[in-house]
Amino acid sequence: MEGDCLSCMKYLMFVFNFFIFLGGTCLLGVGIWVIIDPTGFREIVATNPLLFTGAYIMLAMGAMLFLLGFLGCCGAIRENKCLLLFFFMFILLIFLAELSAAILAFIFRENLTREFFTKELKKHYQGHNESDVFSSTWNSVMITFGCCGVNGPEDFEPAPRFPLLPSHNTVPEACCRREPQSRSGVFISKEDCLNGVDMYQNQQGCYTVILNSFETYVYLAGALAIGVLAIELFAMIFAMCLFRGIQ
Repeated sequence: MEGDCLSCMKYLMFVFNFFIFLGGTCLLGVGIWVIIDPTGFREIVATNPLLFTGAYIMLAMGAMLFLLGFLGCCGAIRENKCLLLFFFMFILLIFLAELSAAILAFIFRENLTREFFTKELKKHYQGHNESDVFSSTWNSVMITFGCCGVNGPEDFEPAPRFPLLPSHNTVPEACCRREPQSRSGVFISKEDCLNGVDMYQNQQGCYTVILNSFETYVYLAGALAIGVLAIELFAMIFAMCLFRGIQ
């Protein structure tokens, strides 16, 4: 009876670690996609140090879970105490690190609000200045997503806040509509856009456009993170039970 119970725990341990392996693979894939994606998400991440750091944390966590799931599967099937103990300690550290990251994300969530991005834009944006990383990144985001500012063209109305923008321009060039809407696209009417004609400007703010574009992925990532934490917790329990059951 005891042998059957141990065998059951061994295979359950293998299944849980297989899911950890799959979760690590998914996180690793998403992390790589965010960092090398050529369609614009990389520029969004670069505008905020927290998001930029988060992308690399996701990549590191994915790699660790990938390795951990593989080691856990091997330790369970081979019934190796050393591997199981190493697995337990390693997964405990990862679990605590992920829990700490979730708490920090909750504490600093105000850094991802519309007001925060608006304040940063008005403080640092320098118009069509490609030598400035902040400005060139914002220009790339606005061109890629066909949006203007954080809330819309009205973000650029207080001219004194943007001393490097030409005084007669109501918005930067990046807010002007193009066909197609990409960096290589042709301006529909650049002069009318810069003079304030609404139909030639992108009217939607980037905050709303980007939030709508990635809302599904945010919920998916949150659900995946909760699932991974739950699986890790069960894996630790099974690892200790299996460790104690092995002679």
